[in-house]
Amino acid sequence: MITTDIDKLIRPHLVDIKAYEPMDPPELLAEQAGISPDKVIKLNGNENPYGGSPKAVEAVANTPLHIYPDPLQRKMRRALGDYTGMDPDYIIAGAGSDELIDLLFRLFISHGDAILDCEPTFGMYGFCARVAGGEIRLVQRDELFEIDVGDVRDAIDSKTKLIFISSPNNPTGNLASEEQVRELLETGLVVVVDEAYFEFCNQTVAELVERHENLVVLRTLSKWAGLAGLRIGYGIMSPRLVNHVIDIKSPYNVNVAAEAALLASLEDAPALMANVHLIVEERERMATLLKDIPGVTPWPSHGNFILCQFAPGRAGEIFDALARRGIFVRNFSSERLRDCFRIAVGTPDQTDALIAAMRDIV
Repeated sequence: MITTDIDKLIRPHLVDIKAYEPMDPPELLAEQAGISPDKVIKLNGNENPYGGSPKAVEAVANTPLHIYPDPLQRKMRRALGDYTGMDPDYIIAGAGSDELIDLLFRLFISHGDAILDCEPTFGMYGFCARVAGGEIRLVQRDELFEIDVGDVRDAIDSKTKLIFISSPNNPTGNLASEEQVRELLETGLVVVVDEAYFEFCNQTVAELVERHENLVVLRTLSKWAGLAGLRIGYGIMSPRLVNHVIDIKSPYNVNVAAEAALLASLEDAPALMANVHLIVEERERMATLLKDIPGVTPWPSHGNFILCQFAPGRAGEIFDALARRGIFVRNFSSERLRDCFRIAVGTPDQTDALIAAMRDIV
């Protein structure tokens, strides 16, 4: 047998790369807690507790699986155009918005180039930068987790190519204003505004895309439409940039099941938005209940989640105690969030169980 030191053949920056920190599946969480999977209260993934549209489930079940999907995504782009009010030429779909983030890095980032990210925020931006061999520069948000545009501008140099902004920001829940985005667009760099939670706040900068070729808006059907398991998202950007993404994406990147679910979900959007309204109402109820627990500071949120802050050293203890009870929330390795964890909005029953456990533990 011939032996090879594989690590010597791997691209050097990928040998010891810092990986993304994913969540464990429900069955493993149940095993860790010593309970049956149906007893798990999973509030760590910002998933929709009401699931997807029954029409989407039916569409997937009746979709032929032996035919490749349309590589130019014609039906999806037309349907998304109707949904967003944008010309389909401005839209491209991906296997989750995560794939579109990766494709943007492939398109713009060479080894040694830099991106700017406003910490704390979604970990995929930094992860994709590391995979691409780019440098991730973290511009710290202020004490209220707001973006300081001046600090972002000061961090720009000749190597900077991309600026990422999450709005509502995951995991802090606050919005970037249109004025802030406009100021960043004036830098001439590509500004990527991730609006994964748009439906929960109805605030967008998508209307700026037609006037700013350097603006990209990302969205997903994982949250509001309950399709996280099928991995389907989309980007709104200039037609020229759409065509560049089409040139480098895998030809059949969105599978036929995800396409069928997307089309059916958009047709059933009013029913799905009724669930979104339930989640928003439950978010406000959960925030009120959390405020009444001594030692818990819930941050205002425009997403389907709430970031909670605790006294120094307490967040990890409470996180572990909740897990032992089968309630799973999301913690982070970021230094800024060492005393925090994020709670996704679930059903009223799940909120009641969470609050009862928190009161008992805290």
